Amino acid sequence: MMDFLNSLVLLANFLIIPGLVYGSQLALGALGVTLIYGILRFSNFAHGETMAFGTMLTILVTAAMKSAGVSFGILPTALLALPFGIAGAIILCLTTDKLVYKFYRQQRSVPVIFLIASLGVMFFYNGLIRFVIGPGDQIFTDGTRFIVKAREFKELTGLNEGLAFKTTQGITILVTILIVAGLFWFLNKTKTGKSMRAYSDNRDLALLSGINPDHVVKIVWILTAILATVAGTLYGLDKSFKPFTYLQLLLPIFAAAIVGGLGSPIGAIAGGFIIAFSEISVTFAYRKFLTYNLPEGWAPEGLVQLLSTDYKFAVSFAILVVVLLVRPTGIFRGQSI
Repeated sequence: MMDFLNSLVLLANFLIIPGLVYGSQLALGALGVTLIYGILRFSNFAHGETMAFGTMLTILVTAAMKSAGVSFGILPTALLALPFGIAGAIILCLTTDKLVYKFYRQQRSVPVIFLIASLGVMFFYNGLIRFVIGPGDQIFTDGTRFIVKAREFKELTGLNEGLAFKTTQGITILVTILIVAGLFWFLNKTKTGKSMRAYSDNRDLALLSGINPDHVVKIVWILTAILATVAGTLYGLDKSFKPFTYLQLLLPIFAAAIVGGLGSPIGAIAGGFIIAFSEISVTFAYRKFLTYNLPEGWAPEGLVQLLSTDYKFAVSFAILVVVLLVRPTGIFRGQSI
């Protein structure tokens, strides 16, 4: 029985909790992608860099606060700086829309033109971020590091495996629940949210109903900037900030949105957790888990790892290809907010 409990704690430490945290971060990122696609009808390839830009501003404000002696006690100071990062990302997104995307909307350009334009925006953002903060790792976590410490858990339970639950992991899960609940309330209960859904379902009918398209577009970019900055900051707190990492995250984020159903908010959330648990499950080393649960002498010699962690993004790509071949509309049949 003790071996079985040890194996469960092992899974919780290295698979379940990391999967929930990573899935939350991907879900928030995929929600931003799906909002743009569902309402503005194009795939925004600059979304990863929007996450990086908002996180960069949060890091810079966090550093300024620490220099001024401001902290958030047991919680990361970055949470106090997050509103400033969000504000900067909103300004960036609205400015980009006015200078780039608005022209193509007025020309009624096809979606592929928007996609190409977003690629140009992505490279511009990437260069700007590297110029401002540099290409290296930035660790900006402070406050209390753990909610549950492995050593204390071992002493309390008497198990060989200790459960470690980081503060940043708890914050990520809690903030994701609050953001998702707030977004769904906004889309379903407010007049603006209903206008956005109507615009997504039928643009011409929405315009005839008196809905202001410029207002809808502005709200979409504001929501996207909020989701991107929160997702990027939570990812940076949990791991570290490096501009190139956010460019890499674009693949699992788009995979999550497409697997769930591009344009479907529920699908984006489901897709985020599917991709996260798939990546972690395939790259997890099961040797110790099997050692706990197999009879003595049956323990495997190798790591029992399907793929190295270096190939975790290949898992996202493989799932994306399979879904596009088998069910292109995704699990929840997207293209509608």
